[in-house]
Amino acid sequence: MKSSIKALLTIILITMATACGNGKKERDAALTDKKVELEKLKTKMTSLEAEIAKLDTSAGVKQKAKLVAITAITKGDFKHYLDLQGSVNSKNISYITPAGQPGQIKAIYVKEGDNIRKGQIILKLDNSVGTENVVAIRTQMASVKAQLDLAKSVYSRQKNLWDQGIGTEVQLLQARTNVEALQGQLRSIQANVNAAQTQANQANVYSNVSGTVDEVTAHVGETFSGNPAAGGYIKIVSNSALKISVTVPESNASKIHTGTPVVVEIPDLNKTFNTTISFISQSVGATTRGVTAEAKVPAGMDLRPNQIAVIKLLDYTAPNSLAIPLNTLQTDENGKYVLVAVKEGNEMIARKRTISVGQLYGDKIEVKQGLKEGDQLITDGYQGVFDGELIETSSQ
Repeated sequence: MKSSIKALLTIILITMATACGNGKKERDAALTDKKVELEKLKTKMTSLEAEIAKLDTSAGVKQKAKLVAITAITKGDFKHYLDLQGSVNSKNISYITPAGQPGQIKAIYVKEGDNIRKGQIILKLDNSVGTENVVAIRTQMASVKAQLDLAKSVYSRQKNLWDQGIGTEVQLLQARTNVEALQGQLRSIQANVNAAQTQANQANVYSNVSGTVDEVTAHVGETFSGNPAAGGYIKIVSNSALKISVTVPESNASKIHTGTPVVVEIPDLNKTFNTTISFISQSVGATTRGVTAEAKVPAGMDLRPNQIAVIKLLDYTAPNSLAIPLNTLQTDENGKYVLVAVKEGNEMIARKRTISVGQLYGDKIEVKQGLKEGDQLITDGYQGVFDGELIETSSQ
C-alpha cells in the first residue's frame, strides 16, 4: 500500500512539473488546484501510515503520539449579553434661576468643580432699585406712624373731655375713626415694606440642591435669567442619585424589560457592578431608532456624570447547558466539529465529534448537540490532529 501511494505521489509531481497553460492566469489556477490535491493526498497518506502502523505489528514502527491539552466539559448556565455603550447621568441636574425677575449680575460666588449645599448663595444680582423702593416705603411708613401717634393723642384727649362731660360724641367718634384709618394704612404700608424687602432680597440667588458646580457660563455684568437658551447659566449636578443611560436598538427592544439584569463596566475607572433596568421609554427615538433604558447606580460607586459606561444587557440564558471555547470549533464539508480525547485500549485517540451550536458570547459558544458532560475536549494542540490519531494529553 505504501509503494502504491508513493508511486501515485510521484506521478502527480511529474504532472505538475510538465503541465502548462496558454496564459499565466491558467497556469496559476492549475498550480493551485494541484497543490490542494497534493495536500489532500499527504493528509490521506499520513492517515493511512498511522493505520498501517497500528495494524501491522511486524513493521516495528510505532506511531508517534502528538501532545495535546484537554479539558473536561462541564454543564453550567450559558448567558448571552447585548453589549452597548452608554453613559453615567445624574437624576438631579439643576440650572440655577433667580426667584424674581432677571437682573444684572453683580457678583458670582462659585466656580466649576465647587461642592455646594442646598441654600448656599450662588450669585448676586443688582438690587439698587429694590433697595430704593424699600427706603421710600419705609419713609412713607414713618410719616404715617407719626400721624397715627398724633391721632392717638387727640383721641385720648377727646375721650378725657367726653368722660368729663365736655365736647360732643361726634368729636369723639371722629377722633377714633382717624386712629383706626391710620392704623389700617400703617398695616398696608408694612405689607408693602415686606414685599419690597422680599423683592430686594431676591437679588441673592441660592442653590436649590446640593451637588457639584458642573458649568458656569454666566459673567458679571450680564443679565441673568438662568435659562440656558437665553444666555449664561450655572449648572449644578447632584452625585447622590446617579443613573446609567443607554439607547437599546429597536431590533432588541423586545428582549429587555424592567428588572432585566445588567452588568456595567466603567473602563476609565476599571470598575464593574451589577444592577437592573429601572426604566424603559415607551417610544422609539426618531433619530436613534432605539428606546432609552436606565439603570440605577449603587451607592458608593464614586462616579461622575458623562463618564462612558459599557452596558451588558442579559438577553438570553440557557441553564444547565454546555459551552466550549470558540477557538476549538472547526468546520469541514460535513459541518462544524470538535476533537475529543477518547481512551481506546491502552492508548488515547483523537476523535472527531460533529456538533450543532447555539448562541455565541465572547470566547464561548453554546453546544446544542454532539457533546455530553464529561467529554474530554482537546483545547490546545488540536491543529493538525486528525480523527483517529494517537495522542498524549496534559490536563488544563
